Order: sequence, then structure tokens, then C-alpha cells
Amino acid sequence: MAFDEFAARLGFAPDPYQVEACGYLESGSGVLVAAPTGAGKTVVGEFAVYLATLHGSKCFYTTPIKALSNQKFHDLVSAYEADKIGLMTGDQVVNSEADIAVMTTEVLRNMIYAGSPTLRGLEYVVMDEVHYLSDPLRGPVWEEVILGLEPHVKVVGLSATVSNVEEFGAWLASVRGDVKTVVSERRPVPLYQHVFAGRRMYDMYESDAPTAKPTLPDATAPATNPAPTRRAPSGDNRRTPTDNSRNSIPKVNPDLVKMAQQENRVMRDDSRRLRGRSGKGKRGSQGDIGGAAGRFASRSHLVPRRVNVVEELDRLDLLPAIFFIFSRQGCDQAVARLVDDKVWLTSASERDALREIAARQITGLSDGDLDVLKYSAWLEAFERGIAAHHAGLLPMFKVAVEEAFSLGLVKVVFATETLALGINMPARTVVLDKLVKYNGVSHADITAGEYTQLTGRAGRRGIDVEGHAVVTWQAGLDPRALAGLASKRTYPLYSAFTPTYNMTVNLLASMGVERARAILQDSFAQFHSDQVRPKGSKASMGLVRKFESICLVLEALGYVSAERVVTAEGMKLTRLYGSRDLLLAEAIGSNVFDSLSLPSLAATLSTLVYESRLADKRYVPRMPDQASARAVDALRKLAREIHILEKDVRLESAPPLDIGFGRAAYLWASGSDLSEIVANTQLSAGDFVRWVRQTIDCAGQIADATKSTPLAAKCRSLVAAMRRGVVDVELDED
Repeated sequence: MAFDEFAARLGFAPDPYQVEACGYLESGSGVLVAAPTGAGKTVVGEFAVYLATLHGSKCFYTTPIKALSNQKFHDLVSAYEADKIGLMTGDQVVNSEADIAVMTTEVLRNMIYAGSPTLRGLEYVVMDEVHYLSDPLRGPVWEEVILGLEPHVKVVGLSATVSNVEEFGAWLASVRGDVKTVVSERRPVPLYQHVFAGRRMYDMYESDAPTAKPTLPDATAPATNPAPTRRAPSGDNRRTPTDNSRNSIPKVNPDLVKMAQQENRVMRDDSRRLRGRSGKGKRGSQGDIGGAAGRFASRSHLVPRRVNVVEELDRLDLLPAIFFIFSRQGCDQAVARLVDDKVWLTSASERDALREIAARQITGLSDGDLDVLKYSAWLEAFERGIAAHHAGLLPMFKVAVEEAFSLGLVKVVFATETLALGINMPARTVVLDKLVKYNGVSHADITAGEYTQLTGRAGRRGIDVEGHAVVTWQAGLDPRALAGLASKRTYPLYSAFTPTYNMTVNLLASMGVERARAILQDSFAQFHSDQVRPKGSKASMGLVRKFESICLVLEALGYVSAERVVTAEGMKLTRLYGSRDLLLAEAIGSNVFDSLSLPSLAATLSTLVYESRLADKRYVPRMPDQASARAVDALRKLAREIHILEKDVRLESAPPLDIGFGRAAYLWASGSDLSEIVANTQLSAGDFVRWVRQTIDCAGQIADATKSTPLAAKCRSLVAAMRRGVVDVELDED
């Protein structure tokens, strides 16, 4: 059997769920696999690759982000001959006609709409991290692929454990035919939950065995890098791990409850003292408030210092650890604070290895670039085994951190929650700094699903015999609520699928109006809606109604005919992706970009892609020159005209144009240095590179849509002008 031959190459005995899922694939079915982070779901995807090589067919392995695509590409190159593996991420194309190709999901979506001949012979599509279809920005792409593939193609969906997996599996089977659902709720590495209060770490749950005292790894043993053959210390199995079982609800540690009650009494006493001392005059009142707060802070010894947490984890041999902090600034400040506290977590030989990794990643950057990027400060922390990981960092720095962390060289990473959905970067311990984060509207408690996703990084299969999740004590912490949050282990999957202008013209051009309507009715969003509303009712036809409304706007602007046939202008729109796809198409048709210089064009295009993170009322952005200012005025006029049409058919309009990146894009396209741009803007280097890339991508879309026109040539020249320095290095690294 093919699986027996494949399993012999793994180097370990496959788990029962892996055997089951691969058996379905070998028998000719598609499969949805839902299992915890680190449980080895990719084995099933790799078996699909193996089957394709045996059958002489094709297998496309899709991932949600470029970093994951690159990682999987290198994994497959190591397992097979390099000339048999391709990579397509938009920025980078390697061996595009290979039978085994790794790509981002957007690339495959575009191939489907274009009817690419590369799809011939395709037998399997692996969709890694398929739960990404819940993502409000990129999730619809996953459903477009699932619904648009030819019926004979077998889909292999790899998902985190989701609480409605049966519903999702039923939908997959309804639209893809024979798809089996395989669920594993068992973590291959058990996860233990703790709370860090004061200078101590407490087990979150009361032990199942009353006489068995919960123990941590021997604190007297020297901290060493774990070897793959590490075995559990005796007695460790007496603690109470949490798993993904829906019936497991352990009891909270009574010591934590007592501490919370004691803290609450102190808070009440301080509150009474405050009320008793109020009204003594303005100056005295302010002084009393500060004094009371100070006294409470001095008594709240349960809130630990971060340096104490790190040092204790190091002493207990529980590093490497990921500290999740829900802000970029907080991550950077945490790194700087540990450096100030003189924390060293690495040996001399480890520091040598870290310097080599860093030097390899910065190849191609000038000394001036390194200065503005504050490379020396970053390297000092890196050599100590301490680093941050968030979207504001340059990808080359993130890649260095990922490589060093996976090798056990970086011991502590302070990361935003995006890491939980990103590349394979598990740790021995995950620490949650707080249980509240900003969700884009307000600060709110993290959900059980988010807690599951974050703590799922703890425990490295083949290296650790156990993983640890640690919540640091915060004033007012409710241990019972925390224990309930940690025991739910749920992660619901929802559809973000909704028709857009680009999706609509692509569906009409490639499938026709009837098939397009059928695609929308077959979506997971519609499937979920039909479970709670009547198989055709008005309430359950929201997606089709939106599609029809979009068609009316497109008809009014000349992109489709009354018969829903895509026009020549509409075919240009099929090549334009993004939240302002229709506005971009209108701007092309109105010759908004034709007379602009390259820098002015860069500034104008940036307004179509840029979204500032936080509004700063002290900073009022302006376009860098009169030509780009006039172009933005023209864009705004077109946007108002689109808005009028959308209002008539009750469609939501895109947000207003954001000109905050216009000056930076103009300067970069003009040849200015990175130091000049960063000094004159409020952008981090990572944000700058990301938005330059988005502007480059927009220019590339225009060139693709307008073919051999002068505008297309100008856009290609702009891409060449902006692909330089740190941006060019980053594009190559991707």
C-alpha cells in the first residue's frame, strides 16, 4: 500500500487519525482534518503530494501567507528533487509548471478564474490552515477556490480544532462530493495550565489525585536545550493537563481562589479609605488618590515583574517561551526592559550562532539602512536570546527570529497574536501577559477560541514531553473565570464569504450568471444560514441579493451588459483585486493616472491601498505635489459617484481614501533614502515596507489589466523604481 511506503519515510509512527485520513485519500476520497496545533496535520497534506507523484498527476499545496509557502516549499524540496517542486507567491515564481507546486491561496484563485492551462492534470489541492476562511479580509478567497475547482479535484483541508467541524465538513461534502471528516482532539504533547503570581507559578487546576502534589520539572537541574529524546520526569503525569475534550472541566486550584479573595479585600479596604479621605481640598484630594494608588500598588505583590517570570521559567527549564502581548509597542518595550535588566539567556557558542543568522539576513542592506533600522539595538537583544515578533518589524528580522527560535537559540519572544495564526513556531511555554486586547473597536476579553489558538503553540512534538500555558496575574483576576476560559478549548469557524465587484465579474466571465448564482448559494455562508432559516426564503438569500445589487452597479458603469455579459472594461476589472477594485477600474477608464510622473503615480496609488493603524490628530497628511493632489481629487469624485449608485441598491461603500502614505511613497519612488523617509513619517520600517509592497502590487495589477498600453509601461517602470534597497531585499526574501 502507498501509505505503508510513505509512513516508512516519516521516521515516527503515525497517529491513528493520520492513518485514518491518509486511508481515505488513498481510497479516492477528499478529506477534512481538524486537529490541535502541532498535532501533525501536515502529514496528511504531504501524503497527497506523495500520491500525486505516484499517479503522475499534480498536487497544489496552498497556504494563507507567503512565509508558510516558503517554509513548505523548502520542506518539499528536501523530500523530493528540487526540479519537481514549484513555488508561486505573487512576488516569487520558481518552476511554475512543476507537478507539485506550493502557492498562496490567492494565486490558485486567480488561476481558476483565468482558466490557466497549469490546472490541467490537477488531482489534489491541499488547503493548509483552512480555518483562515473566517478571516474577514482574505477568508472569501478560500471559498472561491473550494467552489471553483473542477469536480474531480480532491480537496485536503487542514484545520485547527474548531467546535463546528461537523458542520464545516458537511458543507465540504455537499460542494465537493466525497469528503470525509477526521477529527482529533488529542494534543500529542499534553498542555498544562498555570498562573504566575508574585514570584511563583501555580497550577491553574486542582490535581485529580488529592494526594499527588503537582510538581514542575526539577528546578535544581541545570537548564539545557532539550534533545529530541527527552523523557518526562517521574511524577509529571500527576498534573492535570487540559486537552480539547469537550467533557473535561477540571477544578480550579483553591490557592488561586484564596489569593483573589485576599486581593479583593485589600481593594475594598483601599476604596473605603479613598472615600473617607475625599473632599479635603483639590490638592489634598489629588495627593490622597496618588498615595492610595501607590499603597495599593505596593501591596499588590501578586502582579509579577516580567523579568521575574523569565528568570523563573529559565530556572524551571521551561524555555523557550512566547509571551503574547497585544501591541507592537508593548512587545518592543518588553524586549528593551529585559535588556535593561541585564538578562542573558544564551551561551557564548549560541551567541556566535545568533550573530551568523543575523548577518545572513541583513545581506544587501547598507550601513545607513542598518542605522535607521536600529540594527545594533536589535542585535544586542537577539544575542541575549530575546526578540520581538510583530507586523511592524522588517520581514528579514522576523525570519531571523523564527529561524533562531526554532533552533532553540532565541529563548524568549514577545509577539502579537498574529504569530498564533502564522508559521510553525511552537514553544515549550506560552505566556499570556493579559486577557484583554483591542479588537479594532474597543478593549475586550479574549475569547475561548483565541485562548485556544494562542496557547496551542506550547509544546513541541518530538522535543517536549509537555507544553505549558502561563497567565500572569493581573489585579482583579478571577481564577474561576480563567479556568472556565481555558477549559472550553473551542474555536468556532464562520464564513467571511461575500461577493465583491472583482469576484462578480470573474464569476460572470468564467461561469456565466446562472452558475455564478449557484456558486453563491453553495457557499459555506449560505449553507450555515440555511441551517437556521428555511433549504430559498428571502432571509436566506442575502448573498444572491448582494450579487444582484453589485450587478446593477456594474451595469450602470458599463462593466456588464443587461444580459450579465462582461464587457471589455469589465475584463480589466477581473485583474484588479482589493477593497477599492471598482474605484481603481474607474480611475483607469477616466485616465486619472495617465499624465502623472512616477513619484506622483506612486503617491496616488498608495491612497487606494493604505489604511492607517491609528489616527493622530496632531498630524494632518497632505499629498506631496499638485499633480498627485489633483489625482486624489479626481479619485474622490469617482468614489462619490460610485457611492451614489451603491446607496441606491443598498450596498456598503468602501472607506474614504487615506492619503497618509502618499508622501512616503512619493519619496521612495523619487529615490530618497530609507533614513529620510522614516525620519519624516510616523511609520515603522516594517509598515513602510509592507505599504510600499502594496503600492507595487497595485501598480502591477494595473499593468496586468491594461496590457500593452502606455499606462501599463509606466506602471512597470514604477514597479522597477520602487523595488530597491530594503524593499527589494524583502521581496527577494519572500
